[in-house]
Amino acid sequence: MTQNEKSIPVIIVGGGQAGLSMSWYLCREKVEHIVFEAKTACHSWDDERWDNFCLVTPNWQCELPGHPYKGNDPHGFMVKQEIIDYVKGFVDSFTPPLREHTAVTSITRHQSGGYRVVAGQEVWHAQHVVIASGAYQDAVIPGYASAIDPAIYQVHSQDYRNAAELPEGAVLVVGSGQSGAQIVEDLFLEKRKLHLCVGSAPRVSRFYRGRDVVDWLADMHFYDLTVDNHPLRDGARDKTNHYVTGRNGGHDLDLRLFAQKGVGLHGSLENIRDEVAHFAPDLKDNLDDADKTNADIKKSIDAYIAREDQCSDRSTLRAGMGTQ
Repeated sequence: MTQNEKSIPVIIVGGGQAGLSMSWYLCREKVEHIVFEAKTACHSWDDERWDNFCLVTPNWQCELPGHPYKGNDPHGFMVKQEIIDYVKGFVDSFTPPLREHTAVTSITRHQSGGYRVVAGQEVWHAQHVVIASGAYQDAVIPGYASAIDPAIYQVHSQDYRNAAELPEGAVLVVGSGQSGAQIVEDLFLEKRKLHLCVGSAPRVSRFYRGRDVVDWLADMHFYDLTVDNHPLRDGARDKTNHYVTGRNGGHDLDLRLFAQKGVGLHGSLENIRDEVAHFAPDLKDNLDDADKTNADIKKSIDAYIAREDQCSDRSTLRAGMGTQ
């Protein structure tokens, strides 16, 4: 170790909920460590979400280490400020060794074993490094965006805040994942003229057979699956999340219904040349595939209920035989 290096057992890169959750466990076990965050703790919830953003998953599923949801609406969906208050409450619930406004710019193998980490103006020697910087820290901007006339206003979903910030005129939303579909609804409710490029994102019903689908999937232990035992294996890492919303108590986001109400649906956006958008001929396939995924999820829930009913019937039969 050189004279200017500092030594520590563990360095965590990223002060979002993942990095701070790791810090919580290390604090519990009294393992010395430090968390480096380029901006501020959990900043993305405050800085990169639109005004009407809300969770897609129900509140009961929010359970950071030692900090479960304690509100009075476990089956509701936290809105933006409630999410911010929840994650900040988690940070305040313990004292993480957090260094904000300190970006990690280099991680290399250390000659003495472990890793050499450059963070801000300091050099560290760590035996272990945890990368918790997330998968969405860099906005994905398609190449054709730079060729669009600067007079046409462009904004990425992480910078979108509300309809009032957009210039007058029709809006083209590119992408039908969770963010795109929810932003379409946000703009639709503000009576904006809309067009949506529909990609391959699947959809899911908010409620089925009287319960939130998330409740069913939790009972089925779907959220306990790891990459090793998930049917898609490593493909699960890249799978696009289903579009649905928790807004106003939660409901489906049916793109076909949006079309019936005046939203223009188009296939995937392939390119924009000379101010003309060119769409792939995949709109019908993308909508049909999304519907098929939704139907398959319902079938899996039906099969689960049938299995549980059979087990219950067998248990009742055995109990009845035992009393004779």
